[in-house]
Amino acid sequence: MNGRKRHLLTDTLGLLLAVLVTPASTTDRDAARILLSSAKNRFGGLARVWADGGYTGHLTDWAAAQLGIVLDIVRRSDDVSGFQVLPRRWVVERSFAWCLRSRRLVRDYERRTDTSEAVVLWSMTTLMSRRLAARQYLAPAVAA
Repeated sequence: MNGRKRHLLTDTLGLLLAVLVTPASTTDRDAARILLSSAKNRFGGLARVWADGGYTGHLTDWAAAQLGIVLDIVRRSDDVSGFQVLPRRWVVERSFAWCLRSRRLVRDYERRTDTSEAVVLWSMTTLMSRRLAARQYLAPAVAA
């Protein structure tokens, strides 16, 4: 396998809901069908998803008809050249950056895609549990 793609589904805070690792030859739209189907089964209240331009095409119609999910595509403005922060899209990019703080995710060391998914899950679970623990210690003490 020459390359892989990591597809993340996060909440609005950037916390991981689902991950799918595919060979690089898999199109984003095909991977999104798998990821959205499994996420809808797991999170029944999933109603709206924001995605980048790689997920355009018939995927928006398919998500609405088959899953009842509104798929909003965040598009770049043609007027601006260079880097620009896209609304909603930066949340997932930030989650990718959080993943890359884990040494095992900087390079793809795993042979199997399910092992690679497990490493992403482990990394984000560690991050989320540290955040929960930090909030517990930052909360003001209640006098009894």
